[in-house]
Amino acid sequence: MAYESLKSDLRGVAFTNPTPFSEDGADVLHDELAEHVESLREAGARLVIPCGNTGEYYSLSNDERVAVVETTADAMGGEGSVVAGLGGSLPTARSLLSRYEDAGADAVMVMHPVHTYIHRDGLRRYYEELVDATDLGVVLYKRGDELDDDLIADLAEEENVVAVKYAVNDVKAFSKAVATTEGDVVWSNGIAERFAPAFAVEGAEGFTTGVGNFAPEPALALMDALREGEYERARDIRERFRPYEDLREEAGAESHLPAANNVPAVKFGMELAGHYGGPVRPPLVDLSEEDEERAREYYDHLVSGEY
Repeated sequence: MAYESLKSDLRGVAFTNPTPFSEDGADVLHDELAEHVESLREAGARLVIPCGNTGEYYSLSNDERVAVVETTADAMGGEGSVVAGLGGSLPTARSLLSRYEDAGADAVMVMHPVHTYIHRDGLRRYYEELVDATDLGVVLYKRGDELDDDLIADLAEEENVVAVKYAVNDVKAFSKAVATTEGDVVWSNGIAERFAPAFAVEGAEGFTTGVGNFAPEPALALMDALREGEYERARDIRERFRPYEDLREEAGAESHLPAANNVPAVKFGMELAGHYGGPVRPPLVDLSEEDEERAREYYDHLVSGEY
């Protein structure tokens, strides 16, 4: 199976799109999802990631995950690539692989493992079994120390391991990982626009975006600036994103848990842009009124620029 078209799309902006729920949170609204994905495609998006963390993967049932991927793939209409989030227990993840393929996914992004106890050899087996079980492209999602450089380097030798989404804010460690991995993988900065220039210098050919769901133009303009080596322009665009991204990183009202604002801030930004964002599901909560007011200010700052 050829992966060059997929890798080409990964060398750009990966839109991690949210899952729209009904007002009571009970149902996924597929018409609203399709409308939003179509708007991203028309804006120039060539890679979308449904059922990632921004898509509230762990708030969805398997049937909902498959249906979200199918709606997303249909809305993309074969223009670009769909990388579906995948995780949980090995039986759960394996059961989704063939269903995702039937639903139209081009690849899967293996979510960072969630388990109270993890042994490195067991982690290796987890990834190897998933990679061996599919012909879909596989994107490795690194969010912590568990997926270490040696394991990434070994997995990158597999033909269908196409990319690494590096979501650890450590440029030094990222630079070393790129330098010590010989496999032909695309490196994507998984911590969005704020650090895109720094990671690009060290080998990131793409970056993921949540804010791009309601501000695709500046996200794509930032990617263009990085490709052209226009780093002053890239930094200027990056500064437009910074306030909204900083808000997403916060714990939210009456909470001490980091980045709880991440997804609700994206959904609220979609509402500001005229799209349906809708509520989040537990264990998340919607933005406080105070944070909504700040989001409006930061949104206006972001979209008022010329790109």
